[in-house]
Amino acid sequence: MAAPSLAFWFEFASTYSYVAAMRIGALAAKANVAVQWRPFLLGPIFKAQGWDTSPFNLYPAKGRYMWRDVERQCAELGLAFRRPDPFPQSSLAAARVALVGLDEGWGEEFCRAVFRAEFADGRNIGDAAVVADVLCALDVAPEPVLARAQGDDIKAELRRQTEEAQRLGLFGAPSFVADGELFWGNDRLEQALRCAQLGSSMTIRTSS
Repeated sequence: MAAPSLAFWFEFASTYSYVAAMRIGALAAKANVAVQWRPFLLGPIFKAQGWDTSPFNLYPAKGRYMWRDVERQCAELGLAFRRPDPFPQSSLAAARVALVGLDEGWGEEFCRAVFRAEFADGRNIGDAAVVADVLCALDVAPEPVLARAQGDDIKAELRRQTEEAQRLGLFGAPSFVADGELFWGNDRLEQALRCAQLGSSMTIRTSS
């Protein structure tokens, strides 16, 4: 019998996606849940809501809370954290390269390395040279990967993934989908994993 699975939808520019990406591997392995890493772009989703940047920029009080909250969570988990500048960063190139990597078998390691470069080392992942450095550190030759990432098939795949995220009703990252249930936020990861384990037998209790 195949292991239960969980779709992990993430955006490289997302602070909470960083925290989730650093946690999900060990938690999923312990729960015997297979994780499908699904990079997508929040920009088109925000644009559809009339936003031209992150809501953490649009609503300063929310932004101040988020930065402090991420600092607390990273400290608790022993993760390095540095506020990226600019925020949010362009994640287009990294997301395309991630799709190449996920197809070739080194994608999950690449995704975690990109998040560390951005949120632990303070590097700008919108810079192609930074993405190339990440690839080199993983012993992946950057030139053929970056060339493939610019191909029409990878560009189309990222568009499809973003459109699928919209169809599923995603409005932020990270998001998790298990057995047709949508869970939003790093703090819902454990609940999403339990749903994946239980599958259709999960009972959702509501107050009467």
